[in-house]
Amino acid sequence: MSLMSLDRLTVRRGGCPVVDAVSLQVEPGEVVGLIGPNGAGKTSLMRAALGLLPHEGHASLAKMVPAARAKHAAWLPQGREIAWPVSVETLVALGRVPHDARGGPADGEAIDRALKRMNLASFRNRTATQLSGGEQARVLLARALAQETPLLLADEPIAGLDPAHQIATMETFNMLAAEGRSVVVSLHDLGLAARFCTRLAMMQSGRLVAEGRPADVLSADRLATVFGITAWRQETEAGLMLQPLAQSGERR
Repeated sequence: MSLMSLDRLTVRRGGCPVVDAVSLQVEPGEVVGLIGPNGAGKTSLMRAALGLLPHEGHASLAKMVPAARAKHAAWLPQGREIAWPVSVETLVALGRVPHDARGGPADGEAIDRALKRMNLASFRNRTATQLSGGEQARVLLARALAQETPLLLADEPIAGLDPAHQIATMETFNMLAAEGRSVVVSLHDLGLAARFCTRLAMMQSGRLVAEGRPADVLSADRLATVFGITAWRQETEAGLMLQPLAQSGERR
């Protein structure tokens, strides 16, 4: 059974489609990388999929009542503002709200798991607003992980993280997939997308222009026409390695 189903999802702004008839299925055990240049429609697609933007077409998550959706899908937006000077543990515990959290053993265990996944156990009692930007980003992801939903949608979660924590975050997504859950993650780092995502969905001008295995989607022609770059690529035991090299001048 699909964890998320989109059928001809369309979002318009001023009458112009910023997401244009996109159909996409997400099955258990996947890390689906949503890639594309700035303005391709990635964020709008994710927000509309969750029912946070007016849209046309079918979005299975948007059809759910809010309480059921909050137990099915966690959402990590790009914005990383933490408004209150609460402890890291208190902030992460907010992820348990959809489960009628009362601070019982199940909630405590979920919070502990989320902190451990993001290597934040030693940060438990620190004030969240006093952390660095990258540390705050990890705390907010831990809050989403504490929700323990079958599906996680994360919009540019590794932006601003150092390389070690970028890799650790993507490895965490792979671990979730190995447990039978799924992640839909928008990424600008094509190298990490190639290595860690089980499937890629490439967008351009609101349209889904390619979908499939990273090695198939990240072809030289698509990198040139969609991103306007050339890249070095190599299949290795660790997966597909890809490094952008230069602008190609072929972007359309």
